[in-house]
Amino acid sequence: MKVKEFFYLLGLKPGPRIYGSAVETYELPRDGRVLVAEWLNPSARRGPPSQEWVDQLRRFLDPGDVAIDIGAQTGDTTVPMALAVGPSGLVLALEPNPYVFPVLERTAALNPATMHILPLPFAAMRGDGEVEFQYGEPGFSNGGFHEGVSRWLHGSAFTVRVQGRNLQDFLRREHPEVIPRIRFIKVDAEGFDLAVLETLDGIIRARQPYLEVEMFALRKSPPGYRRALFDFLVALGYAVHRIDAPHNILGEAITPDNLARWETYDVLCVPPGARVRA
Repeated sequence: MKVKEFFYLLGLKPGPRIYGSAVETYELPRDGRVLVAEWLNPSARRGPPSQEWVDQLRRFLDPGDVAIDIGAQTGDTTVPMALAVGPSGLVLALEPNPYVFPVLERTAALNPATMHILPLPFAAMRGDGEVEFQYGEPGFSNGGFHEGVSRWLHGSAFTVRVQGRNLQDFLRREHPEVIPRIRFIKVDAEGFDLAVLETLDGIIRARQPYLEVEMFALRKSPPGYRRALFDFLVALGYAVHRIDAPHNILGEAITPDNLARWETYDVLCVPPGARVRA
């Protein structure tokens, strides 16, 4: 925990800081011009979408596919997915944080000829209703739902009430037509990834999409969490690989022996019988 986070948790903290956004234009080597709304929060990621990452996603995504970005924030992960699946495809981008959602919404409308993004202002939760998310700084740039983790461990003193929904129920009710096309689900939920995947169990079993999941920080995770997440994926038949972003989406195979080798990392989970193109 940082010193300032300690004082924030004691109640010595400033009020919320609200930042706008600015539209930037980037030229990618193969995908050409892309417009992006960049959040002016100094803690936020900025810069062009990675052409390397778009190319890596195209190793298993095709035009017309549907992808889901859970924890999209400004859309920095959403845009490469949207370029990979093209305007005939669709990316459902979930971001419940009201301080950043307008930035995602703005980006989603900027490139109608090359990508199709549907921004959704809610979190993927077990059920529908309002929940409290916690963030580490007054600009609300990094945080989430820290289930089972002490506030003195995650160090996030700034809270905001957000809407949560069961995503599987939402899709079956509001967008059943996209379910047969779901090819990829990315989850970045600050250690809540396993619970999110469990709520999508029916769709995952039926569609067997590729999955990108974060192996959240060991020092901030409840005991046994990482192994439970790994076991869940393997039980569904997935092969789990560390992502060596942005140059190699299919890195070293993850096993119980190396599961805890890195403090935090992302994995690509390849469904049974599927492959990642060279």
